[in-house]
Amino acid sequence: MSRILGIPPKRALPLKEASLFKEVLTMYEARQLKKGLKTADQILKKFPEHGETMCMKGLILTHMGRREEGIDLVKKGVRLDLTSHICWHVFGLIQKGEKNYEEALKSYTQALRFDKENLNILRDAAHLQTQLRLYDGLVETRHILLRLRPTVRQNWVSLAVAYHLSGNLLEAKKVLEQYERTLKNVPDYDIEHSETTMYHVRLLEELGEFTEALSLLDVNSKSRVIVDKTAIMEARARLLSKLKSDEAEHAWRVLIDHNPDCTNYYHGYLASQGIDSDEASLAVLRDISSQIPRANAPRQLALTFASGEQFKELAKPYLVSGFTKGIPSLFADIKLLYKDETKMGQIQALLEEIRAENAPDSAAPSSSTFTSQPTTYLWILYFQAQHFSYLSQFRRALEILDEALKHTPTLPELYACRARVLKRAGDLFGAARSIEEARLLDGQDRFLNTKSAKYRLRAGLVDEASALLGLFTKKDAASPGADLEDMQSLLYLTEEADAQNHLGKINLALKKYTAIQKVFDEIEDDQYDFHGYSMRKFTINIYFNLLAWEDRLRSHPAYVKAAISASKIFVAVHDDPSIASSFASSGQLTDAEKKAKKKAKKAAQKSQDDTKKGNSQQSSNEDKGLEPTVPKDDDADGIKLLGCSDPLERAAKFLHPLITLAPDNIDVWIAVYDVAIRRKKLLQATKALKHARSIDAENPELHIRLAHVRQTAAALPQEPPAPIGPLFKEALLELLPEEVSLETFNSQYLQRHYSSQQAILAAAKVSQKLQAPLEEVENVLFTALGPDAKLDLESSQAILSYLKSLGSQRTEEFRIACDSKFELSTVFKSPEEQALLAKQALNVVIGYPDEVEAEA
Repeated sequence: MSRILGIPPKRALPLKEASLFKEVLTMYEARQLKKGLKTADQILKKFPEHGETMCMKGLILTHMGRREEGIDLVKKGVRLDLTSHICWHVFGLIQKGEKNYEEALKSYTQALRFDKENLNILRDAAHLQTQLRLYDGLVETRHILLRLRPTVRQNWVSLAVAYHLSGNLLEAKKVLEQYERTLKNVPDYDIEHSETTMYHVRLLEELGEFTEALSLLDVNSKSRVIVDKTAIMEARARLLSKLKSDEAEHAWRVLIDHNPDCTNYYHGYLASQGIDSDEASLAVLRDISSQIPRANAPRQLALTFASGEQFKELAKPYLVSGFTKGIPSLFADIKLLYKDETKMGQIQALLEEIRAENAPDSAAPSSSTFTSQPTTYLWILYFQAQHFSYLSQFRRALEILDEALKHTPTLPELYACRARVLKRAGDLFGAARSIEEARLLDGQDRFLNTKSAKYRLRAGLVDEASALLGLFTKKDAASPGADLEDMQSLLYLTEEADAQNHLGKINLALKKYTAIQKVFDEIEDDQYDFHGYSMRKFTINIYFNLLAWEDRLRSHPAYVKAAISASKIFVAVHDDPSIASSFASSGQLTDAEKKAKKKAKKAAQKSQDDTKKGNSQQSSNEDKGLEPTVPKDDDADGIKLLGCSDPLERAAKFLHPLITLAPDNIDVWIAVYDVAIRRKKLLQATKALKHARSIDAENPELHIRLAHVRQTAAALPQEPPAPIGPLFKEALLELLPEEVSLETFNSQYLQRHYSSQQAILAAAKVSQKLQAPLEEVENVLFTALGPDAKLDLESSQAILSYLKSLGSQRTEEFRIACDSKFELSTVFKSPEEQALLAKQALNVVIGYPDEVEAEA
């Protein structure tokens, strides 16, 4: 019988066992896992080599938490029956659970070879193809699903979306039109049909068929098929503008009345009238502002178009209104205007004028634009301090803040502003102390707690920052940092990593940078569930936005920074493997760190015990899921990570997404070069330098790499074979002509940028690589303190660090000189002075002396 049906003898089961196998499948679907396991064992007792039953048993065990045992059984089952779609499907489910999407798709493809019309496998394959952005294959899979189930409207829309994603908009349009012809008796206010219709409008708009799109929109909005009124108004305004219709102006005006604080609507309104001059735009905005006085957006936009006396006329009431209402974010609101130096000067003059009118010790003139209040004067001072801080006039900003604190010593914003000024001036300990004073004014404010911890991290007070963060994290967590990492706090991970990096604990820094990478991996994986959900719920338009956002996910500043910083550490370890071995031998743990590690281990053990206890009390049928549990971290200090055998490969993996997502970031291309040249990827290295040069040909870091690539080429034992060799040589000549010596190249660069401290440091580094005497390198570096050089706190710190790395005897001389030039800064203080300042930063007593003494 089995031969007649085409079932292999190994897979064929007698009637009773075949019935039991169907029960296993049903029990698995119903999540009756214990019963399913018992039934599978019944079959395997008689037929121990039945591959399908073995795979199902493995799948059930995986869901019950016995993961390793389950996976081994599934693999064995697949080997026993390589032509079973059930075995391959189960194997695909296991691989999908491990986030191994490429292999899972291969398993599904194998399963479909033996069961071409299995709906579950086809749907899972479609989701994987979307996850992997294999849109051509997705179209084919969606075609099969539609052919099998043409009455399911989800299949029609899914095929249109597949065509859209693959770039074939015309076919997507045809599918939607065919789908709409099949519809009958659509109920009113059908959200799914409304979303599909809006998607059809969007599709026509992307095709450039604006008239058809507008017609479809109008017909369906009048018949109340589309229920999202805001989406209707926005789409209509857009389409009318693209058609250059006279109705566009009215459509945008309706939107402005609907939401008068959306700046995009004003831009659309101005464009619809063909207004391209500042004066005409200003007149329109002033007219709207008079009609809608409560709206802030037109008054703000008017400031960008106004100039001269008109700007002063508009800016003063705008500032006055903000001061009167006490808006803390007023400076952030108009900071963009500071790009225009004329406007910046006018704002400064207005601030002095408004302050004089409202000073407590002088009567406001009768012409004053508002009634003076004590709080008004306070917010004037607050804004003025931010203004001078932005202009790097730190002393003046601090003087104004001192006056403001005498006026109202209980406003946290003033202490926070003072902390920001001190941070920019280079006094990290003073900044940490000031923001802690703000926090103590309101101990229940999470924002102030986070800010205070952040400033402590920047001051190198890592343990103290962790103690602060622990006030708002889970008490049963292994540590505050572990809880914040679980919550994917990029702010914490970035600041902690940078702090450890500055302290020289690169193992801990690398651990946090890798944690950031994991966060983005998890976010990328999380989109998988939406491939099915969005089609099922017909949230099509927002789904397209999600896919576009996920495609550029790793362009996020946190990932870019982590990738560059981590790659630098990996490159340093590759260049000098003794770095990793020195960390491994020292252990890097202080007494406090050992104590914290012991406490974290104890908390983790307690959490594990609680979990086991909870599991024992739960139903035995609970589905623990296919996803593997989080493995125990046996490298909490990052020592093994630092000493990995493939640092350059890991760095390249970190940087790879940024080649397409951050093409204008020169630091990315410098990092790409550093990794590529060490991996002997010569063409990739020169390509990175060419791209960097197109962004900024005079960049100091690029200057160092141009010298480095010439030296690397000269040190090659033999010319690379064709075609790489000639192409590399050609690219090298394009970057740096052969007739120009590196000494000449370096001296010319220094002459062009004699006032830039970063350029001076770059020239000194190249001189050192060219084996110039130490005295000559020191002399180059000390020109950074000359009268022509522009002082830069960060660059001065970099020069000091470089002098230390050279073992220069003039390091202390440079430190003292910088300390005198940067008067407010503490970064150039001696270690003893810094230790005292750190102690003072932590001993803050304000408002709650009893509480602080108790903590001490």
